[in-house]
Amino acid sequence: MENLYVIIGAFVCAVLMGRIFIPNILVISLRKRLFDEPDERKVHRRPVPRLGGVTFFPVILFTLCTFTAARLMWGLIPDGGEAREVLGEFLFLMGGLTLLYIVGIADDLVGVRYRKKFLVQILAAAMFPLSGLYVNSFYGLFGIYQLSPEVGIPLTLLLVVFITNSINLIDGIDGLASGLSMVALVVFGVLFIHYQFWTYALLAFVSVGVIIPFFSYNVFGSVERGRKIFMGDTGSLTLGLILSFFVIKYSMYDPSVRRLPISSPVLISFSVLMVPCLDVVRVVMRRARKHRALFMPDKSHIHHKFLAMGFSPRRAMVTIQVMSACFCAFTMVAIRYVDNTLVFVADVLIWTLLNVWFDKVIARRERRQKAGNIKKC
Repeated sequence: MENLYVIIGAFVCAVLMGRIFIPNILVISLRKRLFDEPDERKVHRRPVPRLGGVTFFPVILFTLCTFTAARLMWGLIPDGGEAREVLGEFLFLMGGLTLLYIVGIADDLVGVRYRKKFLVQILAAAMFPLSGLYVNSFYGLFGIYQLSPEVGIPLTLLLVVFITNSINLIDGIDGLASGLSMVALVVFGVLFIHYQFWTYALLAFVSVGVIIPFFSYNVFGSVERGRKIFMGDTGSLTLGLILSFFVIKYSMYDPSVRRLPISSPVLISFSVLMVPCLDVVRVVMRRARKHRALFMPDKSHIHHKFLAMGFSPRRAMVTIQVMSACFCAFTMVAIRYVDNTLVFVADVLIWTLLNVWFDKVIARRERRQKAGNIKKC
């Protein structure tokens, strides 16, 4: 019970610190004119400060260190090899977050080429295998169980870079990336509490706490009053790496952790990120099919589809959040009754059919608009 009190206290502390820091970041951004300028690809029509994510890493680091030290002083962290293992994982995670924090700030201020960003992301991802974390089992997905380090470690690097960029690329309308991240972090936090992984649960809820003040400014803030802010690459890369850390940690097979024999930690951990991950796969495949540059931005992401269907940005954000929650709920329920592989195939099939339907709705709307313009002429 004491650990729960610590988590609640850390959560409140993160919320308060975010609430204090974000207005000051807004003032600095406005005075120094550090704006995200609108263009034909972006939704906003007026310059908006983009350094909201600068608050994430410092607040998370301070709160996590402070309350972990308190747990240590109060005797809530057992001595032994397990404590050293957790400490190693978190120190390597903070090293990776530091790298991404630096490159994120540089990108938000002056811009960084995507090749350099990929290199730093790979270096940050390499922190996980160095700490002993890597995907070592598929739990029967596609008929695969145990994975050797020679396969699991490169796969882990790929997955970490993939998930980090998925969060970065889904950050296209107000509240979408932060909202999806909050839901995923809450799910992971509850799962870690269930298995009594208190330090991991602490990190999850601290991350939720620092996002909440940003979310209020991002979604409900007014541009005219100088109260609106974006998270920028600094924030999305920070959240992406933390979520990657949770995915790999929860997916890694540990014989000391008792899980239901019919569960699939790999599929469960990805179910909370199904929408951003599948959206990146779809966009990259679409660009490759049309012989376009794979990493150049365009207006083909899922939020752009909803805007093209006539949704307002806020309504699109809420709808995508609900869709993500439905994928997560469906996967977690279906996995108890159906083979893991069939559940994953069903997820992909449902996602594909939804996008086909969205494309038809967009095409029908464009035809009506074109016919209306002809009549006016």
